[in-house]
Amino acid sequence: MISKNLINSKVWIPPVAVFFLGIMGVQAQTQTQTKKDTVNEKEIDEVVVIAYGKAKRTSYTGSVATISSDKINNRSVTNITKALEGQVPGIQAVSASGQPGSTASVRIRGIGSISASSDPLYVVDGIPFDGNINSISPNDIESISVLKDATASSLYGSRGANGIIIITTKSGKKGESRINFNISQGFSGRAVKDYKQVSTDQYFQLYWEALRNGYKSGQITSQQAAQMASDNLTTALGINPYGAGFPNPVGTDGKLVPGAKALWNDDWRDILQRTASRSQVDFDISGGSEKSNYFFSLGYLDDKGIAIESGFQKFSTRLKINSEVKKWLNAGANLSYTNSIQNAPPSSDSRTDNIINAARVIPSFYPYYERNADGSYVLDAEGNRVFDFGKYRPTSALQNQNAAATLPLDKNENKEDNFSGKGFLEFTFLPELKFKTSFSVDLVNYNGHYYSNPLLGEGSEIGGSVTKSNSRTLSYTTSNILTFDKKFGKHHLNVLGGQEFYKYDYQTISGSRSQFSLPYYYEPDAAALLGSFSGNSDKFSLLSFLGRAEYDFNNTYFLSVSGRADGSSRFFADNRWGKFWSVGASWKASNEDFIKNLNVFNQLTLRASYGGQGNDKLRRPNGSSLYYAYQELYKFYNNLGEPGTVLEKVQTNDVKWETNLNLNVGLEFAVLNNRVKGNIEYFKRKSQDLLFNMPVAPSLGISDFPFNVGTIQNTGFEFSFFTTPVKNDNFQWNVDVNLSTLTNKITKLPKGSVITGTKRLEVGGSIYDFFIPEWMGVDSSNGKPLWRYIYQDANGNTVDGTTSEYAKATKTVQGSALPKVMGGVTTSIAYKNFDLSGLLTFSIGGKILDTDYTSLMSNGSAGGRAWSAEMLNRWTPENPNTDVPALSTATNNWTSTSSRFLYSGTYARLKNVSLGYTLPSDYFEKLGLKKFRIYVQAENLLTFYKHKGMDPEQALDGTTYYRYPAMRTITFGLQATL
Repeated sequence: MISKNLINSKVWIPPVAVFFLGIMGVQAQTQTQTKKDTVNEKEIDEVVVIAYGKAKRTSYTGSVATISSDKINNRSVTNITKALEGQVPGIQAVSASGQPGSTASVRIRGIGSISASSDPLYVVDGIPFDGNINSISPNDIESISVLKDATASSLYGSRGANGIIIITTKSGKKGESRINFNISQGFSGRAVKDYKQVSTDQYFQLYWEALRNGYKSGQITSQQAAQMASDNLTTALGINPYGAGFPNPVGTDGKLVPGAKALWNDDWRDILQRTASRSQVDFDISGGSEKSNYFFSLGYLDDKGIAIESGFQKFSTRLKINSEVKKWLNAGANLSYTNSIQNAPPSSDSRTDNIINAARVIPSFYPYYERNADGSYVLDAEGNRVFDFGKYRPTSALQNQNAAATLPLDKNENKEDNFSGKGFLEFTFLPELKFKTSFSVDLVNYNGHYYSNPLLGEGSEIGGSVTKSNSRTLSYTTSNILTFDKKFGKHHLNVLGGQEFYKYDYQTISGSRSQFSLPYYYEPDAAALLGSFSGNSDKFSLLSFLGRAEYDFNNTYFLSVSGRADGSSRFFADNRWGKFWSVGASWKASNEDFIKNLNVFNQLTLRASYGGQGNDKLRRPNGSSLYYAYQELYKFYNNLGEPGTVLEKVQTNDVKWETNLNLNVGLEFAVLNNRVKGNIEYFKRKSQDLLFNMPVAPSLGISDFPFNVGTIQNTGFEFSFFTTPVKNDNFQWNVDVNLSTLTNKITKLPKGSVITGTKRLEVGGSIYDFFIPEWMGVDSSNGKPLWRYIYQDANGNTVDGTTSEYAKATKTVQGSALPKVMGGVTTSIAYKNFDLSGLLTFSIGGKILDTDYTSLMSNGSAGGRAWSAEMLNRWTPENPNTDVPALSTATNNWTSTSSRFLYSGTYARLKNVSLGYTLPSDYFEKLGLKKFRIYVQAENLLTFYKHKGMDPEQALDGTTYYRYPAMRTITFGLQATL
C-alpha cells in the first residue's frame, strides 16, 4: 500500500498499477499476436559486463543489473551518478545538492558500515577507477552494470565490499566510420518552490505582537505594552518601509494604520537566484574493420547554476583503440582527459555567507539597494544605485551582508584536471587459454581558489583575504589474468586466476593571506599578511591474488566459486591479509522438459549466492583522508614559538578487516512470448567486525580510537518487471518497473548505545535513527511549547509528562531516515518517427529533519529574520488550538531540534521526460546524414511531496543543512549522425 504522503496530486497511478496495466495490454493482444509482436530470445539472454569479463544474463549466478546507453544519453545530468536513481532496484542514489558539478551519494543494498566508507567501487572498462566520476562524459558511456551480491563483486575483494558500478565506454564498430554530433541548450530553475513567507504587512503586524508579548509583565499592562510595541517597532527592525509619513505603521490594536503601504518589496531570492542556462556539445567519431576499431570523442559543457556566480564548465576528450595485432595478440588503449572549472559560492551549512540561506532569511522589506525615506533609490555621484549592506539590520537578518554586491567581486573556484589512461595486451596461447595484462593510471590535479574582496562586505574589514590549495592524487592498478575456457560435450568450464596491484598517492597543500593593498588582485602574492599554511600526504598499497571457477552442465546447471586475498598497508602486519570468497549456483529451469511442457515460461532461472568481502576504508571522525590504525597519529601546535606535539590517535595493532557477508536468492522469468520479464531477489547483507571510532572519556586525552566491534544487517527484496504491452511495425510501448525494500538493523555494539548528534546507535535500531525530543504541541492555556518529559517522581515511579523547558525534554527514538521502499517506473513509446520516454522515481518511508525550516520559524527572538507563512497560525487567546507557540521576543527554544520539524521523507519525482522526432531518411540522405533527430527533454520536471518548500531529496542521514536546491532543467537539442 502506498502512503498518502506520497502524492498531493488529484491523479496518481501507482507503479504497480502501471505494471498491471501493461500486463492487461499484453494479455489482450495474446490471441491475435503475430511474430513481429514478440520479443525475441536474443533480447532476453543479453550479455552483461561482470568482474573481469562478460556473461549471459540467464546463466550468470550473481546479481547484476544493467543500464543501457539510451537511458543515460537522454539525461541532462552533469554527473552520471545522478542518472542512477530509479533505474536499478537496490540502489539509493541521493542528490543532496543541486550545485552544478556535484555528485550524488550512492549506496547499494543499504549502509554497510558506521565509521568506514560505504561508497561503491567504480570500475571503468574493467579496471577500478580513482578519478573524479565527474570526468566521465555521459555521451561516452555504452552501458552501466551494477554488481550487488558476493558472486558478482567478490573478485574485487575489499574494493568491492559496498557493491560495484561498472562503466563500459563506447567502442567503434565494424563497418563504415560514423560521426555523431549532439548539441543542446537548456534552462534551469528551482525544482521545488522555496518555503512560503509572510508579506511585509503581515510581518510588521506579527512582530508588533511579539514585541507586545515580550513587554508585558507584572509592572506593564497590556495597553502599555501595545503602545511600546507601536513606538519601538521600526527601531527594533531597523527600517520603516512605509515611509516618513507613517512613523508608527502598526497601531496599538496590532493592525496597520489606514493608508500605510510598503514602498518596496525586494525579494532577495529574485536577485540572488536566476533562471540559469545549460549548454552542451558532444562530438564523436568511431569505426572499425575486421581487426581493429576506434572511438574518439570531444565534449563541452557549460552548466550555470541558479545561484548567482555558480556554475560548472567542463571540456573532455577520449580516445579508445582496440586492435588484433596478431592472431595471438590483441592490444588496446583508452585515454581520457577532462578539465573542469566549478564556481561554487558557499551553499551549505549555516555560515552567514551561504547564498542559499541568505536568499531565504532576509525579508523583502530590507532592500538590496539603499532607499530614501520616500522609497526612491539612493544614487552615488555617478548616478548609480548603491548596494545596501544592512548595517542597521538586526544580526539575525545577516547584518552587513549583501551577496549580490560581493559575489561578483569574490572568487569561489575549483579547478580540476583528470587524466585516465588504460592499456592492455591479451595473448591467446590456445583457443581456450588466454592471458591478459593491464595497466591503468588515474591522475587528478585539483586547485581551489577562494578570494574575498577588500572593497565590499566582510572582507573589507581585513583588507580582503585569499586561500589557495592544491592536491594531487595519483593511483595506478596493474593486473595479470589467465583464463581457461573449454567445452567438453555438455560440460563447460571457465577458470580464471590472476594477480593485481594497486598503489595510491595523495598530496595536498594549502595556504592563506590577507590585506590586499589594491583591489582586483586576487593571487596570494598581492596580499601582505601571511595566514595559515598546511599540507599532508597519504600513501596506500594493496596487493591481491584472485581466482574464479565456473562450471555449467548442458547450459542448465551452473556453479561458480571465487576467492581473493588482499594485503592492505592500512593494517598491522599480523592482520594485513584478508581472505574473501563466494559460491554461487543457478538453475535454468526453462531448459527442463517438464517446464517446457507447461508452455508458460519462455525463460525461468533460479539463482543463489553467498560470500564474504572486506572493508579497510576507516576514516578520521571528520570524514577526511584515510589513516592507518597501527600507527600513532599526532597533532602539532605552535606553543609560544616552540613546536608542540599532542597525541590524537593511539596505536592499535589489533584492528583488522571489516567483513561483509552477503546472501542473495533470485528468480528470473519471462512469459507471454517474452513480452513480460521479471526478476525477484532477496538479499541479506551482514557487516561484522565493523571498523568503528570508539568514543572514550576526554580525560584520556583522545576522543576515540579505532576498533573492530559491532554488526549491521541490511535485508530486503528487489523487484524488476519489464513489459512490452504493444509491439508492431509502427508502434512499440515498453513499461519497466523496479522497486526494492530495505531494513537496516544494528545487531551488535560495544555498549548499550552510542549517541552522535541527532542519531543514536543501538542494538535493534537502524544506523540513522533519530534520537531527539518528542514534540507534544502547544499549551492551549498559555501558548508555550511542550515536549515530552519522562522522569521519576518522589516515590520512584516513572512519570510520562510534558515540559515547556527544552533542557528537561527527554530524547527518544523518533524513526529512521532510511526509506522503506524505493524504486522507479520507466516508460518509452516509439511511434513511427516519434519517441517519448519518462522516468518516475519514488521513495516511501523515512524521516527528514528539516533544520532549514527552523530558520523561518523563530517565535520573535530573532528579530528581522524572515518568517514562514505558518507563523500566521501562531497561538493567540482567540486561536488556542494550534501547533505554533505564542510570539514573543523572549526566547522559548521551540525551534530547537525535536520531532516538530521531523517530516515524512515520502515523495515521487518525475525525474526525466524526453520527446524526440527523427526526420524521415528522404529529408537528409542527400546531405550524407544517416540520422537527424530533434528533441526536448526535462529533468526534475515535477515533484510530489507533502512538506512544501523542502526538497525531499536530501542527504542520506535525513538532515537538511541549507543545501543548494535541486534544479529543474528544460533542454532543447538535436542529434545528427553522418
